[in-house]
Amino acid sequence: MRIRTAEVDRNRHKPVIGIVGGIASGKSLVAAQFGKLGCAVVDADALAREALDSPPIRQAVVARFGAAILDDAGRIDRRALANIVFADGASLEALNGLVHPYVLKRTEELIARHRQNPAVKAVVLDMPLLIEVGWADRCDRIVFVQCDPARRIKRARRERAMDERDFKNRENFQISLDTKAALADNTIDNNSDFSTLVRQIDLIFSEITKK
Repeated sequence: MRIRTAEVDRNRHKPVIGIVGGIASGKSLVAAQFGKLGCAVVDADALAREALDSPPIRQAVVARFGAAILDDAGRIDRRALANIVFADGASLEALNGLVHPYVLKRTEELIARHRQNPAVKAVVLDMPLLIEVGWADRCDRIVFVQCDPARRIKRARRERAMDERDFKNRENFQISLDTKAALADNTIDNNSDFSTLVRQIDLIFSEITKK
């Protein structure tokens, strides 16, 4: 069981809501809906792309994985890089060691900035490896997005051109969904229509911000 943070003092800072779930479970969709309710969303994938475009990190990644990961414009081809790191645990660990410090530092900066904005009601972290990088206890609330494997695989194939083997390989490098669900304060079921999803998010948001 997660050791929860102290009750949020609304006069001092805005609550931080972490979104967790399996690959292609709809975490970004949930985060975006929280955004429509007045939350600021921190997109860790966008920050990772930002990191890979940063010259020092780009050079370190190319030095570690070779020039074959570069596209015709000289930028890092994330798909080519993913094909390497999700086939080997040591390579994934090496990449995370290069990228994660930047992402986490920028996340801290963005949380601090959003907490100073009176228009922001809460900060939402759309961070795929939130629990894996040790950020569970930095969140005031963790929301788990539940979605059946068949739906997730279909979505990953349609939206990410990811076949079932790639899907399973990537998920094997994350902690189990049972562990994520056990650490969560709330669960959202994303196996139905969008209006049902929105109602669940509205209820959770109302409960988080009512005090």
